[in-house]
Amino acid sequence: MSTVTDENVTAAETDTAAQAGPREGAFGNATHLACRECQHEVTLGPFYACPECFGPLEVAYSFPVVTREEIEAGPRNIWRYKALLPVPDDIETSPNTEPGFTRLLQARNLGRELGIDRLWVKDDSTNPTNSFKDRVVACALSAAVELDAKVFACPSTGNLANAVAAAGARAGIKTVVFIPSNLERPKQLNSAIFTDSLVAVNGNYDDVNKLASEIAGEEDGWAFVNVNVRPYYAEGSKTLGYEIAEQLGWRLPDQVVIPVASGSQLTKVHKAFQELVKLGLVEDKPVRIFGAQATGCSPVSVAYKAGVDAIRPVKPDTIAKSLAIGNPADGIYVLDICRETGGAVEDITDDEVTDGIVLLARTEGIFTETAGGTTVGVLKKLVETGQLDTSLETVVINTGHGLKTLDAIADRVSPAATIEPSYAAFRATGLGA
Repeated sequence: MSTVTDENVTAAETDTAAQAGPREGAFGNATHLACRECQHEVTLGPFYACPECFGPLEVAYSFPVVTREEIEAGPRNIWRYKALLPVPDDIETSPNTEPGFTRLLQARNLGRELGIDRLWVKDDSTNPTNSFKDRVVACALSAAVELDAKVFACPSTGNLANAVAAAGARAGIKTVVFIPSNLERPKQLNSAIFTDSLVAVNGNYDDVNKLASEIAGEEDGWAFVNVNVRPYYAEGSKTLGYEIAEQLGWRLPDQVVIPVASGSQLTKVHKAFQELVKLGLVEDKPVRIFGAQATGCSPVSVAYKAGVDAIRPVKPDTIAKSLAIGNPADGIYVLDICRETGGAVEDITDDEVTDGIVLLARTEGIFTETAGGTTVGVLKKLVETGQLDTSLETVVINTGHGLKTLDAIADRVSPAATIEPSYAAFRATGLGA
């Protein structure tokens, strides 16, 4: 599979690689790829960097008229929004994990605890591999199939590796996933169960990502979901925004708090809200967007607080490994969106991350991983610092299940007592009515 890389890109190569092209309708209503910096247009294909300025490419569309009724009549997964995604109309017949349409829970207990009048949790831990990554991988898999890829691959901090390995197994395509060697053991096992081609790399995520980019430039027929098919992959995050609006009764929330790793999820949820407004599916209204990071890997938060546009890469040092991307690709766009919408980017310590995990579990019965603990912890901090308006309807996104990061809370929770099997021993614990 041909790719565009910073080292070898030329406009001629882009055009040549695209000549064969995918089958008609392979990318649905998508029309081309557009540079987010200079707006240069590139033919739909396995490209992710602009041949003119090396800026990131994203998918552009010519949407048909789409009604609420048509969407509601669709399947209870992300393909109900297929008209708004870069996938073919027959996507439902292609073997995939069918993620999405996860629950939106009204968090009354957590809201009372934090003093927020109307609070919701968008719980993506119930996806097929228990994280939101199943959404983006489903879109990337569709692109890989349409581009006739021979290998489905990714660099990952864990959740993406799980999702890619499972989706590849379901689709019957060879799958290779790359992870940092110090990744949480449950996430390693959750990938290894689906593929015998799990590669652990001695280094952090940025080292793994660099290796993946090199392989993508050298190996033919490889589709790296977050490298050479990244524009299609990223579009899957829009479905979070679509679902939030639909599940709220076709209206936008006032505020949303989103974890930030690469920053792509936040930018695409914002894009989804804008698309719904343009299509007349929801009424336009201001939506304040907040980003959440762990202090041990908070380059976007640091830039936001300093009031600068440039993001200085950092070496991650946090228990929130799924957010441990020291050089976030979409960081500058996160800054723009949070500033333009009146939101903010905030960070919390590792202790506050585990506090967030416990808080969500004991108020709403939702066991989140460290990324969700970060988001809940940041939500709490935003309230305490007066950055978030507690009178406004707020949605917080939980991106993964806590069973993936058990080590994070192993020292925080334990049996209240260990007793002999007698009523007297129970009474001695003080736990009786």
